[in-house]
Amino acid sequence: MKSKQLLFTVAPLALMLPGLACASPEPAKAGSVEKTPAARTKTAPVEEAFTTGVAKGRDRLDSATSTSAIKASEIEKTGARSLGDILRNIPGIRTESSTGDGNSNYTIRGLPLAAGGSKFMQIEEDGLPVLEFGDFFNVSSDIFIRADFNLSAIEAIRGGSASTFASNSPGGVINLISKTGDVEGGSIQLSGGLDYDMKRLDFDYGGKISDSLRFHFGGFYRSGEGPRHVGFNAFQGGQLKFNVTKTLDNGYIRLSGKYLDDRSPQYMPGPIAISGTDDNPVYQNVANFDIKKDSVLSRNVPSVVTLDGNNQPIHTPVSDGMHAVVKSVGLETQFDVVGWSITEKARYSKISGSVTRNLFAAMYQGNALPAALGAGTGTLSYASGPNTGQIITNPNAINGNGLIGNMYLMRVNANSLDNFTNDLRVNRAFKLGKGELTVTGGVYKALQKIDNHWLYTSIVQDVVGGGNASLINFTNSAGVAQTQNGVLSYSLGGAGTYRRTYDVQYDVTAPYGSLNYHLGKIALGGSIRYDIGKVRGLLYGSDLGGGRTGITSYDFDGNGMISVPEAKTAFIPITTPAPVHYGYHYVSYSVGVNYRVAEPLAVFARYSRGARANADKILFATSVSTLDGSMANPANGYDIVTQSEGGLKFRKAGFTFNATGFLANTQDTNLQAGTGTQTHRNYRAYGAEFEAGFRSGPFNITGGLTYTHAEIVNDTLNAAVAGQIPRHQPTLIFEATPQYETRTFSIGANVIGNTSSYSQDINKLKMPGYTLVNPFIQYRPMDRIELMLNANNVFNSLALFEVTQTTVPANGVGQARAANGRTILASVRLDF
Repeated sequence: MKSKQLLFTVAPLALMLPGLACASPEPAKAGSVEKTPAARTKTAPVEEAFTTGVAKGRDRLDSATSTSAIKASEIEKTGARSLGDILRNIPGIRTESSTGDGNSNYTIRGLPLAAGGSKFMQIEEDGLPVLEFGDFFNVSSDIFIRADFNLSAIEAIRGGSASTFASNSPGGVINLISKTGDVEGGSIQLSGGLDYDMKRLDFDYGGKISDSLRFHFGGFYRSGEGPRHVGFNAFQGGQLKFNVTKTLDNGYIRLSGKYLDDRSPQYMPGPIAISGTDDNPVYQNVANFDIKKDSVLSRNVPSVVTLDGNNQPIHTPVSDGMHAVVKSVGLETQFDVVGWSITEKARYSKISGSVTRNLFAAMYQGNALPAALGAGTGTLSYASGPNTGQIITNPNAINGNGLIGNMYLMRVNANSLDNFTNDLRVNRAFKLGKGELTVTGGVYKALQKIDNHWLYTSIVQDVVGGGNASLINFTNSAGVAQTQNGVLSYSLGGAGTYRRTYDVQYDVTAPYGSLNYHLGKIALGGSIRYDIGKVRGLLYGSDLGGGRTGITSYDFDGNGMISVPEAKTAFIPITTPAPVHYGYHYVSYSVGVNYRVAEPLAVFARYSRGARANADKILFATSVSTLDGSMANPANGYDIVTQSEGGLKFRKAGFTFNATGFLANTQDTNLQAGTGTQTHRNYRAYGAEFEAGFRSGPFNITGGLTYTHAEIVNDTLNAAVAGQIPRHQPTLIFEATPQYETRTFSIGANVIGNTSSYSQDINKLKMPGYTLVNPFIQYRPMDRIELMLNANNVFNSLALFEVTQTTVPANGVGQARAANGRTILASVRLDF
């Protein structure tokens, strides 16, 4: 049977047998896999090199780091539907991936997750970051990357030397590595949802052009409503990637390119019934809204109408969702010159797009809405949908739940997130006594642009699932309309708050180096990095104060009259920008020792100090002066993370076991989206990561477990949270994949979950733990043909990632974000 390559769309991830790692792209054959499932059952773990976040690729048992790798041959089975779902299978990493295909939240080893995105963990593609900062407000890096048939492997390093071999990565690095044509051939796959609307085509092909020239290209295209009911085609688009590699006598040259144009929805918190006590709450669906299957998105809420960043009227479709457009070109070279290995990686990415989402400002019982919005009593009627114009006679009984939402339609126009990144590295191994000394030096350079407009409109809609929610008008008792086609104000709650433009560039230069000495069973190493950043640009927005105002009137319907909503139109004061003009610099270092006790066993210990430069989260805040753009306290420009870790690694035929204990202390200067709450905190977390694998004949099982105890040590702006457990942080996170595999079929299940956590930092309302089961079956009726069926969350379990309430609400209704309900996907694949 031909080599099995990536099967991402239907079954994108089975945990690897810990101890296997992806080889370096050159000269080893990244992307090569065993020829048949039967062959894989007989293959012992091999000593392959791990290359991400380290000075030089080496066997994991000879490296004082905590690492994991997922090869393409393992990314075949589970029901992961997004990158966030995939990464939940790596020990130590916590993800909140219910937002859709992007803007998920990622953290590692109990490091804080205060304001979304991936602040302390860098997400890379082929060794360079997707965005220099993974937690840009509303446009995090995972929006602009896709895992598809181009993927050869995912490597992850937690702590360790990650902070010295990548900027802004003190927690770790996740690196998606592309195929490069080592294995000749290709695949094509058609996939379709059996109980939800999704159609997808995946393809790839690679091979030799000549003895010294090879290529690979591939991509996907998809279309469908998706796993939740929204009433429109929420997923639409695809990706194309290619690379060409020229092998030389002393190295190689690789040219690569990528074009991504894809949109997907962002699922925001929906209504949920909450009863019981804070320690033992009961979460249930409200009538006519399934928190696992529905969304506040709707076919009847069609567009965002507002003024744009240049104060011109626009209307943009809500169906745009998270729309990513990426055009990138990269160059990678490696040469051996007089004993030195010289590696150069460079990439320019032209990145743009938008994020459109619908989120609750508040939720009311129907009859309470007019009074809550300052209009006393009045009349409600439908402003869109099949009942347009119809009076709502009994608002408290609307949709069987009596709920009406005051919603914010948010539109972020990412005009430019363009970046250029370059990493030049040299290393050489010297004989020193009876051992070997490896010397590495390099310099990293990055230019990151952020040109974003934040736009808001406030609307009123009913609360119902199925993509059937409708806009609502209401008129006060004096007969004056307080809405206009469902719009309450062309602003955020009638104010200019958060009407912003960022036009800023980050310039990062980081020289680094390391020394590693290997003598017999002992490996000693240390590395250092010096990050220097310059931040220049302009900010626009009424949030800047200084006499700037943000509310005007605008006649959107052109009838010559200003309605109540039109009188509350937000604009951006473009004539009075605030400068941004500051710099930062910090040192990161890491030292470690590894002892190879025996061929199958090694122990290690490491201490690291790294940091993360603060990006847009400290703008529009007190950290940066609105007068001259300077930073009064340079320490606010970055946050320091220190980590101590130690563990053991065991590997022999049929069995692997890795265990790492860790202690992390973290500073976090942040600004929470939505509330605008500033945080200046210190966190402390300790725990242990475990991963293991066992194989016997056709049966194998792999799994991981992470224990974390985290606490907020202090907050200079909120003393009440000191000593509390950070929100959403469970004590245990686990995953396991048992499977039975033969030449003809594979059957198994991926199981993921965690224990309970707190909804907010004050530690009152609990979010229950959960277990999600994702079974799969593959059937190979003949050579090169594979049929597959897999289910995500087969038992339709309730898994809450976010609850906005701090305690059980008095009215029994709150807001939450949950994992998607059961989805079943089928596919047919041809290898050629």
